[in-house]
Amino acid sequence: MNQIRGLLGEHGVVIAQAIGNLRRALPRVVDDESNGLTSIVRALIGELREELSDLDGRIAIYDRKIMELYRTSEACQRLGEVEGIGPITATALVAAAGDGRCFRNGRQFAAWIGLVPRQRSSGGRSRLLGISKRGDRYLRTLLIHGARAVMGRIRGKQDPRSLWLLKVRERHHANVVAVALANKNARIAWSLLARGLNYDQRQTVSSASAPRAV
Repeated sequence: MNQIRGLLGEHGVVIAQAIGNLRRALPRVVDDESNGLTSIVRALIGELREELSDLDGRIAIYDRKIMELYRTSEACQRLGEVEGIGPITATALVAAAGDGRCFRNGRQFAAWIGLVPRQRSSGGRSRLLGISKRGDRYLRTLLIHGARAVMGRIRGKQDPRSLWLLKVRERHHANVVAVALANKNARIAWSLLARGLNYDQRQTVSSASAPRAV
């Protein structure tokens, strides 16, 4: 998509952001002979459009495979009950961590993903810095994106988890809260996998603390 936008932009054809706008505009751009595109550029855009369509089809196939894995995995089903963890994240967590028992606790699991704060000690005092970003970057990205999605839907909700997030959001930047929620979800995921538990939102909220990661 970036390649298509860049090529069209060089020839004065600008398409609004968002993938939907690009998909809707491509047929018109390719077929419109009055937009100043040369035949060579028009042919190249047509090839890129076919490549994009092929990628869409391949992605759709893998999406169906992921959903099949999710539906047939009892562990994935339990993880999917957590707000911010969907089929893609659940299957990725199970594929990467198995039953989670290779980690001693949830904090070690979150540290392996790179969601715990780095520490710097000086003069006997420890200072918490930003998250380490070590470990599995893909899982970390999925969990943070999932946390941001949760935060975008909490207004107006009255469940304990949403009320807790709203209260924390008043005191901290959105990015800090998103990382803190991703950290919490990683620890919850470890507990569900390693201990074979079912998700209970009330317990996660009652044990919640203010975020310290950036």
